Amino acid sequence: MKIISGKYKGRNIEGHNLDGTRPTMERVKESLFAIIQNYLDRAVVLDLFSGSGNLGIEALSEGASFAYLVDYNKKASDTIKRNLNTIGIEDAEVINLDYKKALNYLKDKKIDLIFLDPPYKTDFIEQSIKLIDQYNILSDEGLIICENDSLDKIVYPDNYEVVKDRKYGDKWVVILRKIC
Repeated sequence: MKIISGKYKGRNIEGHNLDGTRPTMERVKESLFAIIQNYLDRAVVLDLFSGSGNLGIEALSEGASFAYLVDYNKKASDTIKRNLNTIGIEDAEVINLDYKKALNYLKDKKIDLIFLDPPYKTDFIEQSIKLIDQYNILSDEGLIICENDSLDKIVYPDNYEVVKDRKYGDKWVVILRKIC
């Protein structure tokens, strides 16, 4: 995998062969970052099911100021740390916790962009958004970017609205905003 644009453009990221992870396809990532580009400048980012750190690192490359990269899998967390070190990124924190504990850990933070790309056969998107809402983690103008293989699995409370949704092959990307 490569960083597609920004200050780290062309740099390689390892981790596409990690068990239990599924990297976001290059064309999906490119389209997604074109959609959210106006939200990246100085944003604080959370990549909750980070895998290799691909989305969070791309956000940092394109102008985000800080990224929390969360993965429960120790091998994935170690891979994220290696990727950050190899590229020379210091404005990030790797968190090796499950998503519920990680969101509790972050409950005093304000996050501008939250990436949710959990294992597909779970209800982790719905559960994550409930906790994000409960802990009031999302900033007022923030976005939640969800990826799943089924639109039915992208479940969110009534106080959120869809900013954009797109289908890429067998994947759906839905961008949500809290209704103020």
